[in-house]
Amino acid sequence: MRRREFIKTGGMVMLGSLAAPSLLGETLSSGAINQAVSIPYALEHFGVTESDLRKVLTAALEKGGDYADLFFEHSFSNNISLQDGAVNSAHSNIDFGMGVRVLAGDQTGYAYVENVTLSEMLTAARTAARIATGTVSAKAPVGLTEKTIGHNYYQVKTAWDEIAIKEKMPYLQKLNERVFALDNRVIKVSASLGDSTSHILFANSEGQMYYDYRPMATMVAVCIMQDGDKVENSYASRSFRMGSEFLTDEIIDTMAKEAVTKTSILFQAIKPKGGEMPVVMGAGGSGILLHEAIGHAFEADFNRKNTSIFSSQLNKKICNANINVVDDGTIPFNRGSVNIDDDGVEGQKTYIVREGVLTSYLHDRISAKHYGIASTGNGRRESFRHMPIPRMRATYMEAGNVSEEEIISTVKKGIYAANFTNGQVQIGAGDFTFFVKDGYLIEDGKLTQPIKDINIIGNGPKALADMTMVGNNYKMDNGTWSCGKDGQSCPVTCGMPSALVSKLTVGGES
Repeated sequence: MRRREFIKTGGMVMLGSLAAPSLLGETLSSGAINQAVSIPYALEHFGVTESDLRKVLTAALEKGGDYADLFFEHSFSNNISLQDGAVNSAHSNIDFGMGVRVLAGDQTGYAYVENVTLSEMLTAARTAARIATGTVSAKAPVGLTEKTIGHNYYQVKTAWDEIAIKEKMPYLQKLNERVFALDNRVIKVSASLGDSTSHILFANSEGQMYYDYRPMATMVAVCIMQDGDKVENSYASRSFRMGSEFLTDEIIDTMAKEAVTKTSILFQAIKPKGGEMPVVMGAGGSGILLHEAIGHAFEADFNRKNTSIFSSQLNKKICNANINVVDDGTIPFNRGSVNIDDDGVEGQKTYIVREGVLTSYLHDRISAKHYGIASTGNGRRESFRHMPIPRMRATYMEAGNVSEEEIISTVKKGIYAANFTNGQVQIGAGDFTFFVKDGYLIEDGKLTQPIKDINIIGNGPKALADMTMVGNNYKMDNGTWSCGKDGQSCPVTCGMPSALVSKLTVGGES
């Protein structure tokens, strides 16, 4: 069994004396990616043995812990950027290490190392054990057994490490050329293409062991246009758990058109008068409101600690009976999907709200034990340096029973919010402020003047309760969404159909 040498440099873990490594010298074939890769491969990849894992788990439980797990990660990522018509920057990063978690009653101990020698892993395990000292005698971990993952939601045809930088560059150049060709007011385009691949090996004291191969692809195009003395900008982005088959002329064409369309509409847009009014949330990107202002309040750690407004609302009606809210880890190729979460639970589809009733929180292993139920597969972490916590995956509202036109026709005076950018949310209470990049005035049941650069202000749970109509035009926003919580960032997605919120505060002109 050979050991692989790593050099830590400035917070990054770089491979020593190897150029452009292919899975540390091993190429994983397309066929292997599309099938359940064996644990022997994973053990060889990380340079460890089952005996090593058993010894580390035993050390993690030596102070009386109830449970322990090991999370190995090897991730490598690449990014290229285009400015002024040329791909002029590229960078890569390699990260490698493992974390040990110990649970003892309400205590959690965690430690990680960036080299996976047995001695260093044992040191991390004993550190975590001392943090979470239990009251029972030390127990031995159950014998390890490979867990077969039932589904692969992100099968890769061609691994990213098989594609050289020079093969990626033409796609950004095509994107640049396509944006310029669509409108003569375009004065500048910036674009980026990123890819990452993570190898995950997990083992716990209950005898579970699994391996997951996690790809990711992202592309962003920013369009800047000038019309007279006015300059406007907008963007388009896409991200999927895919290999290099992500790169197609179709996605280039779609993103170029989207970036130009979203930018050009801003030249006619005004900033409307503010006040309290009905707001129609456009399909797709409005799901960010669902995620931030409502979804976080469904995460079980906030409810377990009674900091969420929904802490006492389980199995109660909280909104219109036409509303169904889902958090789903099983959508093929979706940025937020997980074959198996970072707690060792398979990805699944969870109804949070069904026909207006709050039916489930989003659980990791700890919260599930607290509530005496099975985990929903929402235990996620940013990397091996972090503990898993309840996190959303792909959060969306299912389609309703009316058309968008019918919804708009009921509004005498209000706004239609098309694209959101950023905002602030008080997670426990759900109070929010979101910035709407563009949309339309609604006057006498029709979309009229384009609008831009406004805020909508309200309370997430109240906005959900005030949602009176849900459209039949469900759309997932497959942009480059990432969710931050407790200092960790995770890839997510969001979506929804068009929906009417009967009243929100719109911050516009006085």
